Amino acid sequence: MRNLQALWARWRPYASITLLVALMTVVMHVLGLAFDLVNIALIYLFPILVSAVWWGLRPAIYAAVLAIVALDFFFVPPTLSFSVADLRYLVSFAVYVAVAALTASLASRLKQQLLYAKQREAQTTALYTLSRQMNAITDVNVLLDNVSRQAAQSMGSEVAIYMPDAKGTLVLSHRSAADSDWGRGEAEKATAKLAFDHGEAIGYGSHTLRDAPGCYLPLRTEERVYGVLALNLKERKSLFTAGQREMLEALGGLAASAVARAKLAEEAKIAHLTAESERLRTAILDSVSHELRTPLAAIIGSATVLASDDAPFTSEDRKELSINIRDGALRMNRLVKNLLSMVQLESGMLRLRRNWCDVEDLVGVTLAQVQDYKEHRKFRVRLPEHVPLVSGDEVLLEQMLANVVGNAIKYSPDYSEIDIAVSFDSDTLVIAVADQGIGLAEEEYGRIFDKFYRADATRQVTGTGLGLAICKGIAELHGGTISGRRNEPHGTVMTIALPLGDAGERQDRRDWQDRQDRLKEQETENDGDE
Repeated sequence: MRNLQALWARWRPYASITLLVALMTVVMHVLGLAFDLVNIALIYLFPILVSAVWWGLRPAIYAAVLAIVALDFFFVPPTLSFSVADLRYLVSFAVYVAVAALTASLASRLKQQLLYAKQREAQTTALYTLSRQMNAITDVNVLLDNVSRQAAQSMGSEVAIYMPDAKGTLVLSHRSAADSDWGRGEAEKATAKLAFDHGEAIGYGSHTLRDAPGCYLPLRTEERVYGVLALNLKERKSLFTAGQREMLEALGGLAASAVARAKLAEEAKIAHLTAESERLRTAILDSVSHELRTPLAAIIGSATVLASDDAPFTSEDRKELSINIRDGALRMNRLVKNLLSMVQLESGMLRLRRNWCDVEDLVGVTLAQVQDYKEHRKFRVRLPEHVPLVSGDEVLLEQMLANVVGNAIKYSPDYSEIDIAVSFDSDTLVIAVADQGIGLAEEEYGRIFDKFYRADATRQVTGTGLGLAICKGIAELHGGTISGRRNEPHGTVMTIALPLGDAGERQDRRDWQDRQDRLKEQETENDGDE
């Protein structure tokens, strides 16, 4: 069936030309009195031009010969005979064939140029579209999928792409036709490896294995070969034109450049992560060693003096040395706690244990935690009459508030006042901690929540730069925010905003609060009865 279709497609132009010339001959023979030989000869140019435009040069030459035969047999005297009464007609026939051949050649050439221009336009459009896609794609696998599909669409044949794996072995990685086995065979793999190793085109149209049923083009830049683009030409070698080969080479060049760009981006990302890890490692070592050295020196010094048998101590001296040891141990404990919290935040291991939290209790516990090192600083706490409960992890919220208040103590002068104000609206609870300390430049308030960042104005105060980074992580874990700004005339205001939840959560909060109030009332009544 396929052979018959191919045979008909091959001979259909000649059959059509024969039928057209026959119909024109019948019509002109019927109307022969209305035409002279010159006009009839010009009319017979029509099938020649049609054949040249539609089917090419060979059918046009056939149409010219057939038109001469019809003209001689039916219209040149003596009619109905191939003999010629005047020999000058033979010269006319030769000129006619030459003119017809030249006209057909020009028409055929124009058709080929038009077809070539359309192909070039389609190729240019395809290359432009693919280049835009490649600029937007950073994933190598997605990029090569697009390349294989675009190449298969442009070439009209199957395309396979071979890329080296982690061990450097060339393997089939992408195919345009998932249901085809072409490209999996050992012969295809061996040819692709040959093209990859030598960095040169292999197969049909090349200098090596030119009779192979495929074209293997290395994806190479000036620096290296990244893979191989293979085109299956088993059934269409004769249709693989020079223009299509140029198109395939252009696609390969674009693919190689895109893969090189993606690889360089990956390498740059890895290098950046390595440099960032090294920077963080250095910052951790510097901060931890500096932060541990001071409390360790205080602990060792105080413990050494206490252990000495020669020096007489009063009770006040022993108390002061014991306080030094305790303060140093607490400072080290805070450092270790912050480091562990940062590791949990960075690794995603930190999980919330949500419960209804009383903000008054959070503030009270925080003030108790900082009581030992607040010295002579005064706290002013402002709470509304009825503070709504917050859904969150009590331990983490206490740690966040303790870090903020601790920073206010650390960076504000002794005998100054620290203001803690709580407010809320329909969906947000706000805790603002304002100090009268050294303050920062406006541009630095956006960076103080970065890990290990220390503002220039705070360099003289010991610290690791972890506390506020942990606060930011805890706030975001609860769906809230934390920010800083200047406190006029001097100092800093740190603002923590926590969500109060939707209507259902607010109702649950009210129900829980009502139960707690009833329990307190019952405890009060029981105490009164006793």
